[in-house]
Amino acid sequence: MIDEDDGWAGAVVLAGAAARTRPALFAAMAEALALPAYLGNTWDALADVLRDRLDAGPLTLLVTDAGQLLADEPTDQYALLLALLDDLATTAPHPLRVVLRDAAPS
Repeated sequence: MIDEDDGWAGAVVLAGAAARTRPALFAAMAEALALPAYLGNTWDALADVLRDRLDAGPLTLLVTDAGQLLADEPTDQYALLLALLDDLATTAPHPLRVVLRDAAPS
């Protein structure tokens, strides 16, 4: 449960435990962010729909149990996700804030 006193009111919450694989991540992101049904299961497709989302306004994504995020994938997949989010955070028209609660997979 997210406590609004923590400053996360309005954040979109993504459970890392529900996103241990790449397909599960895409499904969890699509559900949490109400992304379009045409979202493909590629990093480019995810970047495109997130950029479209950021055209509409700022986004705070709070990942709980982040240590489990993509834990069942090779570590390069986690690195690709972080690179994608970093690119969006630095180039999108509105701010993207990503908060990872818990340690990242090692």
